[in-house]
Amino acid sequence: GARRTGVTFAPEAGTQRLRDIINKGLTDQDLLRGVRTAYQQGWRTVKLYFMIGLPGETDADVLGIAETVRWLRRECRGHGPLGFHLTISNFTPKPHTPFQWHQVSSDDLRRKQGLLRQALRGIPRLKVNETDVRISAMEDFVGRGDRRLAQVIVGAWRNGAGMDAWWESVERAYNAWNQAIGAAGLCWRDQQQAQEGEDPTTLPLPWDHMDTGVDRQWLRDDLQRAMEAMVVPDCSFATCSSCGVCGPGFGHNHVVVPPPVPVPSPRVQPASHRVQRLRLRFTKQGDADLLSHLDLLRLLDRALRAAALPMSFSAGFHPLPRLQVGHALSLGVQGGGELMDLELAEVVPPVTLINALQPQLPKGIQLLGAEEVPLKQKSLAQLLEGARWIMGFCPESGVALPNRSWQAACGAVLAAPSLPWDDTDKKGRPRQRDLRPLLKNLTFHGQHGAAARLAVDVAIDPSGRSLKPEQLEAILADHLGEGLCITTLHRDWLYLHPEATRLRQDGTCL
Repeated sequence: GARRTGVTFAPEAGTQRLRDIINKGLTDQDLLRGVRTAYQQGWRTVKLYFMIGLPGETDADVLGIAETVRWLRRECRGHGPLGFHLTISNFTPKPHTPFQWHQVSSDDLRRKQGLLRQALRGIPRLKVNETDVRISAMEDFVGRGDRRLAQVIVGAWRNGAGMDAWWESVERAYNAWNQAIGAAGLCWRDQQQAQEGEDPTTLPLPWDHMDTGVDRQWLRDDLQRAMEAMVVPDCSFATCSSCGVCGPGFGHNHVVVPPPVPVPSPRVQPASHRVQRLRLRFTKQGDADLLSHLDLLRLLDRALRAAALPMSFSAGFHPLPRLQVGHALSLGVQGGGELMDLELAEVVPPVTLINALQPQLPKGIQLLGAEEVPLKQKSLAQLLEGARWIMGFCPESGVALPNRSWQAACGAVLAAPSLPWDDTDKKGRPRQRDLRPLLKNLTFHGQHGAAARLAVDVAIDPSGRSLKPEQLEAILADHLGEGLCITTLHRDWLYLHPEATRLRQDGTCL
């Protein structure tokens, strides 16, 4: 009943010669045996990971990637179509390795990408993902930079760099790094390059003063062995290669024999029938506010399993516990009265469930109560009516405003017939919405220093839309005539539609 994961092989290079250069320790027959076994076990799509720009690589090695894919397809015929997902990465040298002297050309990487793209055309059931050369240039610059790199990293961050490996932000990230490198008085090619005819291994490197235990001369010798396609055995299982890490007194590695692989017990399909539905109210405070919504769901799933509660699971290939948490909280926001619904395969008294589940939960997740609700009642998301927030706002100037200013602003916002809000939809199209129906009440509760404390009652519509704190911040700032910043956020309580109260069965009150 578990979800089948993907299967990935990493031959790295398209020819045996190049795999020997990088000391991969994988033969064509090893690769074929693995792919064929996966194919015979039912996988119809196999992922392969390759790199281009490796030391000693020729165009024949690049074209060998396409030949390897075609060869694997031919050898695995007979059991239906076989598809491949290829990931083609660009090699970037790393410090303290035999290839640390390798020099990478972005233009050559682009040329090889085009060459491989052409060679892969016509292969059916093939999906190819390439790493943008600009991403590799950034990785190489950071990976082999000297101490001047610190101001570049800070500058790139200030320019908006972040999540740079995601394709949506490559252009923005590249521009941010480009500006930071220029501002530091550097350029992309500032890593020291060997002149024509010069031995690159004689050049000083920014990290030469760092001792990892591996002798620099051994790295030079290993690079020479690699260029001659000499395979160096793994010293964990073969003779010592005298790299210098172990020192003269350590000798050959002593490898611990791995424990036997446990035999899995027969998989039992979890119960999918439902006999009881319980609604719990809980807090999410302290360090628990650093849990994202998905992390919270995973935590609750594990806690329920640890408590050995008879949960009801969804049907299908990947059964999940029937668990629903009401209206996700943003990361870093605390909640004092959150809600979740559980569906069970056996009847469990609410008090018994709390006593079993609470010890499995971390500090900050405190169960406040539980009650039984009808199985056929609407989902928790459909029953949510509103929430009460406690929000802190501080003027950007840091100067406290008079209490009457805050009270007047709250009154003006509540008296406004509409609160227009301009933004964009998911497709980037401009739109205007009225936020006034989402604001139920707004009360000033005093100040602590320059920070004002407000109680905010908001509505939650059937689609889950509600008034966001940053929207209220902008609305209040407009009425106060001064910029604001949010200092504290705490969702004090979630309210359910009166229908949920009318349909309650006897149980522990929330």
